Amino acid sequence: MVYCVQAPKGAPTHPAYDSMWWNPPEGKYKFKHELPVTPKSLRIYEAHVGMSSPGQLLGGPDIHTYELFRENVLPRIKRLGYNAIQFMAIQEHPYYASFGYHVANLFAPSSRSGNPDELKRLIDECHAMGISVLLDIVHSHAATNVIDGINEFDGTDSHYFHSGPAGHHPQWDSRIFNYGQWETMRFLISNCYWWLNEFKFDGFRFDGITSMLYKHHGIGKCFVNGYGDYFGMETDMDACVYLMLANDLIHTVRPGAITVAEDVSGMPTLGRPVHEGGFGFDYRLAMAAPDMWIKLLKEFGDDQWEMGNIVHVLTNRRYKEKVICYTESHDQALVGDKTIAFWLMDKEMYSGMSLLTPANHIVDRGIALHKMIRMVTMSLGGEGYLTFMGNEFGHPEWIDLPRIGNDWCYNHARRQWNLADMTHLRYIHLNNFDAAMHGLEEAFSFMHEGSHEYVSLKNEGDKMVVAEKGELLFIFNFHTTNSYQGYRVGCRYPGKYKIVLDSDWAEFGGHERNDRHSVFFTGDMGADGRPHSIQVYAPSRVVLVLRKVDE
Repeated sequence: MVYCVQAPKGAPTHPAYDSMWWNPPEGKYKFKHELPVTPKSLRIYEAHVGMSSPGQLLGGPDIHTYELFRENVLPRIKRLGYNAIQFMAIQEHPYYASFGYHVANLFAPSSRSGNPDELKRLIDECHAMGISVLLDIVHSHAATNVIDGINEFDGTDSHYFHSGPAGHHPQWDSRIFNYGQWETMRFLISNCYWWLNEFKFDGFRFDGITSMLYKHHGIGKCFVNGYGDYFGMETDMDACVYLMLANDLIHTVRPGAITVAEDVSGMPTLGRPVHEGGFGFDYRLAMAAPDMWIKLLKEFGDDQWEMGNIVHVLTNRRYKEKVICYTESHDQALVGDKTIAFWLMDKEMYSGMSLLTPANHIVDRGIALHKMIRMVTMSLGGEGYLTFMGNEFGHPEWIDLPRIGNDWCYNHARRQWNLADMTHLRYIHLNNFDAAMHGLEEAFSFMHEGSHEYVSLKNEGDKMVVAEKGELLFIFNFHTTNSYQGYRVGCRYPGKYKIVLDSDWAEFGGHERNDRHSVFFTGDMGADGRPHSIQVYAPSRVVLVLRKVDE
């Protein structure tokens, strides 16, 4: 195996690598643990090993290692209840600030975080915990580097890539693969196999495939004019065939493997099997949801949020194509954008998160809505859920990887895990709620494909949303001030209901306005088109989750 080594600091923007033959004296790493069972519903923790360090300000290293991630971060992910990890920036990339998306060597794990065996040991430990591991694989483009990349590998501009302007992405400063060439397809498909076989990855999240699917790369396109936007002369049929072949190989050589498509266009059949004429992906990312949340938080007050619009965006997905929904990924945490926690609380996250003083109205509102936004997204958004590391507890700063623009500074390429551990800070409440959400899904599998889903109420005046998901009843009150006593809620089955999760519980930073042992009985009256109903106390900015229990 080739092991590429690069000095991480003090080098020019595109430093060259030294290639070494990796052949440790103790021999090839032997995996100790069985491959995990494929989850019925994915709960993905998106992670970047390098920036999982606590940072220089807290005495940590600039770039975290596979070993330190395994020792310090992996147990946190397990405790929170995630059943899959999606590792970013694993394929070797010369420019650290590219977030791993300008790949130079597709067959080399990033040396910044350690050697290949240390990555294998990390994956092996994930498997020991029953956690599936996905690689954020970049087959949509490659770095332009000539000295240490595959660009002009044979001295021409057409080796693996389109020649001329068609081979250059106009916005990404990168090379575009020619998927119509046999050798390009063999090269990329063998890359999928290599990561599955050599490192025991359990699947892939394919990055930027909108750029692959269309010759215009999706630039300036809205995809709102019907099927002509998807099927026409601008569709790159070679790329479509490559994705079908890649998915077919992945699922053939590794039954149970997981593939996820990052596509903003909404290409039909992306999430259907190849034998049906689809592309073969198991899931697609529901990329409209984070855009909706940022737009609502940036442009509208809470009282202007439309319940119907929120429900529509979260439930508007192609029939029988599974999706992974999320409120925010790494995209929303980068410099130039803000996380949801930042949009809600901004500078108050630095001065108002202490439990030693009462919460001000900005922090109280922010924590309440942060929980509701995550819960409504998980419950209505699809068959999977994703978060980027640190966002589960409202990390109070953006991501800024070292680059020329910040004088190669590492201070914002870190995660302050200590904030989620301090019992006198409110970050622990958001962290607790995240664990409770995943515990709820683990217990009741409400995201599972085929699970019953019915939204019975979208009341714009009351700002109420009521939804049945699986065997659970979700009651959301998004109103800024109004709490409702004896609010009638329709339900599917008659009998006795109990609260199984309440975002207003004290351990989540709430005010305990409902007795957690409350029991609700259905009466003779139906409501909201449902045959039965119960009456509940629905506090403002709170989500209640109820379950029918045996008498």
